[in-house]
Order: sequence, then structure tokens, then C-alpha cells
Amino acid sequence: MGLRLNITGADTIILDEHSLVSAKFLTDTPDDSNARSTDVVNTMRIEGKILTPVGGVIADDTMKIAKWSVVRAEVADSYREATLEVIVADQVVRKIFFPHAFVVDYDEHYFDTEGVGTFLLTIRQKKDKFDLTEIEGGYGV
Repeated sequence: MGLRLNITGADTIILDEHSLVSAKFLTDTPDDSNARSTDVVNTMRIEGKILTPVGGVIADDTMKIAKWSVVRAEVADSYREATLEVIVADQVVRKIFFPHAFVVDYDEHYFDTEGVGTFLLTIRQKKDKFDLTEIEGGYGV
């Protein structure tokens, strides 16, 4: 299985199966609702590895994610387009698109025994743009 994440805004962030370990898509409504709520949020949680630079050349775009995570809410670039693709045997199982994604949480963990570290990125589709979320899948690459 392969995961691909493309984020576009002031710059482009591309992560693929070399960096990405797992992804989770969530649709959440209030737990105390007795009917389909209008208070719905879409969230993606993406886990991956921070790759070691080789010969001074950066091996992945995780630095760009870290920098996006600290963009202030007042700046237009705090919202970006994000596309996650789940690919198995040359088939796109899921393609999830958030046209107005923002960082909810970003965590990096570093180790002294193996590799550089890991990251956990949580992004959410802007609430008033919920209906613009796209979910596709079931076709060849």
C-alpha cells in the first residue's frame, strides 16, 4: 500500500510512501446529537517518518509541514489545499481532498537510537467549507 500527500499553498509539500506510515480520515458530529447535525467536521491524521538528509540535500518535505504548522490564523496561507491518496496494487482506493485545510496539531518526535524521528499531522477542512470536501476512489492510477 502506498500513501501520497500533496499540499499546495504558498509552496508545495509532497510526501509519499517513503515518508508516510499511516493515515486516518474522520468525519465527526456532536455525540449528543439525536439527528444528523449541521455541526460536522472532517479531519485527517497523517503519520510519517522524518527522513535523514543525504549529502546536505533534504530528503522529504516535513520541514515545510513544520513551518506551515506555525503560520498564524490571520495569514491567508494558513489554509491550503490538501489531497491524500491511498493506493493499493495500482488502484486508487481513496482520494480525499480538502480545499481549505488547516493544521490542527503537528507533533514531531526525535530518537537517539534509530532514524531521525516521526511526525503526526492533524489537518481539518475549514468548517464553513465542509461541503467542498471530495472523496473519490475505485480507479486505476
